[in-house]
This record gives sequence, C-alpha cells and structure tokens, in this order.
Amino acid sequence: MATTAAQPATAAATRPFGSAAALSCRECGQRYDLAPRFACEFCFGPLEVAYDFGDISREAIERGPKNIWRYAALLPVPDNVAELPNMNPGLTPLVRADRLAAELGMRALHVKDDSGNPTHSFKDRVVAMAVEAARTFGFRTLSCSSTGNLAGAVGAAAARAGFRSCVFIPAGLEEGKVVMAAVYGGQVVAIDGTYDDVNRFCSELIGDPAGEDWGFVNVNLRPYYAEGSKTLAYEIAEQLGWRLPEQIVIPIASGSQLTKIDKGFRELVALGLVEDRPYKVFGAQATGCSPVARAFEAGHDVIQPVKPDTIAKSLAIGNPADGPYVLDICRRTGGAVAHVDDAAVVDSIALLARTEGVFAETAGGVTTGVLRKLLAEGALDPQAETVVLNTGDGLKTLNAVEAGVTATIKPSLDVFKAAGLV
Repeated sequence: MATTAAQPATAAATRPFGSAAALSCRECGQRYDLAPRFACEFCFGPLEVAYDFGDISREAIERGPKNIWRYAALLPVPDNVAELPNMNPGLTPLVRADRLAAELGMRALHVKDDSGNPTHSFKDRVVAMAVEAARTFGFRTLSCSSTGNLAGAVGAAAARAGFRSCVFIPAGLEEGKVVMAAVYGGQVVAIDGTYDDVNRFCSELIGDPAGEDWGFVNVNLRPYYAEGSKTLAYEIAEQLGWRLPEQIVIPIASGSQLTKIDKGFRELVALGLVEDRPYKVFGAQATGCSPVARAFEAGHDVIQPVKPDTIAKSLAIGNPADGPYVLDICRRTGGAVAHVDDAAVVDSIALLARTEGVFAETAGGVTTGVLRKLLAEGALDPQAETVVLNTGDGLKTLNAVEAGVTATIKPSLDVFKAAGLV
C-alpha cells in the first residue's frame, strides 16, 4: 500500500489504533486521518499521533501484561495487541545505582537498562508500534534505515509477525550488529555512505513504485514508531512509585527518543497518574557527532549537520530530525545538551560495568560520560533523583572496549598463590 493522500481528520477514532484519533503536525497543528504518512502537506512539519484518551488508572495499568502492552491504552495499537504475534518488549530493569552514585557523589541515581529487551536494545519498543501500524495498513515488507540496533529489531519483529524484511545500514557497522540483523532471515543491504545517505536512499525508495507495499518503520510509519519511546517514560515513572524523576539523561541520535520521553511524562501528568512537578531533561552526544550539543552551546535554534566520526555508531546521525525539538525541551526544563569524546565513552562503559554490573553499548557510555561531565561542571544537581539511560547491550560493541583475563596459570593452588591472586 503506497502512502495515501492527505485527508482532513474525521471525528471517529480508528479502533485498530486504540485511543489514537489523528495525526497532528508539530509545526502548524494541521490534523490528518491516521494513515502511513509522516510530513504535513502545508508546512512539511513532522506528524505525530494525537489521542482521545479515556479513563486510565494506575490500577488498570498494573493489572496489565509484564511488558509495554500494559500501556496499550496510551499507544496507537489495537485493544487486543497483547494477543497478536509480537516481541513483547519492555518492563526492563530500573537499576538503583548506589555504587555508581557513591563514586560520583550523588544522592539517588538509577540506570534504566534497556539492554534487557528481546534484541538487547530499546529499538524493540518503537518497532513494536510500527509492526502494528504496518499490519493495519496492509504492508507486506518491513524495512528501515538503521545504525544497527534498529535493523536487528526489525529483523526479529518481522520474523515473529510474518513480514518479509529488508533493512538498510551504512557499510562499516559493528560486526555484532550486522550478524544480529541478518540472523533472522531477512535481507541486509549495506550502503556505501553515512546513515544520512542511507536515510535519503530509503526516502527515494518510498517514492518509487518499487517501494509500494513497503513499511519503513522510521520513515512512512514514523509517527506510530516514535510513540514506542513514550513507554520508557511510563515505565520509569511507574518503577519510581508513580512519580517523575527530577533529572534524566538521554542519548541523542535523531532526538526522537528524548522528545517522546518528555511527551510521555506530560501525558502522565495530564491524566493525573503522577504529580506535576519540575523535571530537567539532559541530552547526550558523542563529540564526533554532536550537532545538537554544539547548537545548545552556541545558543542557536538551528542544527548545523555534521559528518559523524565516533565509536558511538548508534548515535551517529549527522542531521538529526528532532534536533530543534530537543533544544526546546532541554531549555524549557532547565536541562542541557552536552558531549563527550570517545575516550570518555570507553572509560564510562568500564565505570558502569565495574560499579553496577551493567555492560552498556557505546550509547550507554555516552550518557554516563555526559552525566559525569555535567556533574563536574555543576549543571546537574548531585542531590536530585536522577535517571540515566542505557539503550543497548555492550556485547554488540565489543570492539569499543579492551578487557581480558587477569592471568594465565597452571592448574595448581601453589601457582595461584605465587601469582599474588589471593
């Protein structure tokens, strides 16, 4: 099914999308019927899902499945979504990081560890939304442009749901991510270029007859796909005992995750599920791909695209679509956007592993590194309750770290003692 023409929104909600009522332009507010489209015809602004929420209680959520479908009433999915074949991601641990907090001089720190999802990254959340939209719109091929984690999540979700899959990645990705994308039996196509080149190619394919019947989870299904990131906000609030954190540090690739977590917090407040209180949002980038952080430092509202050069490849988007919205949120909440170099990323991966037993991929090293940097600069309050995100498993980015055996010895107790290992 090809992208449909714009139609004014009608009053009735489409039940296959639950409480979702329309698509709304984030720039001019123009509304459209729910369809596989992602940009406003009037101003070219991005579209996002708007809702007519019914009565939603904490008790109803807590009686739900032990995954993201406990929040189905807040998402663009059918009421029976939990009964459909999908990956059932979510409800990952919120680790109370007391040892890391002590090392950093903080009072209360938590790590939201999304490496516990089915394909070991937060991307399972967003892909789960896109799968339901693709099913409703009648697409037969599930696809994406990806820096690695999304490709794996699409491959797995397509296999479970019965779609053909074909994913596009920049050549030169980490080997672990390539293998994980390919093992599910779909096609994996490497493009000789950056992620931004891959994204442009996918946009061209959507507009070509060859792309008919293709659902690109992060392009023509993007409004639905992006809503999956809200579940991080819902889970964090529920796991804190139905309250918002005072500070949160979020990695920035396209910036969509950060904007949707903020949207999720605001929805919980509007629905009366949490107390309305101030929270600060901090964005984290690697120095080798830090266009949003540079704009924040310079006081600019416009993002200047860059060519990425960093080991944090999952964040290597040189022209982040949601960058201006990230700036707005971080400034509105009193937060900031900062960056750390690759050496700090590696050092922070080791710190998180040594203190909390959480082996983060490079994006988790970026958030932990920015946490340390902003604490040292006085931009983060060490006394405020803080959440830092780890969005993927360190096993996917083994080349970024160096670790090995402490010693190689003969199987002898005397040799063990003589080596000074007791």
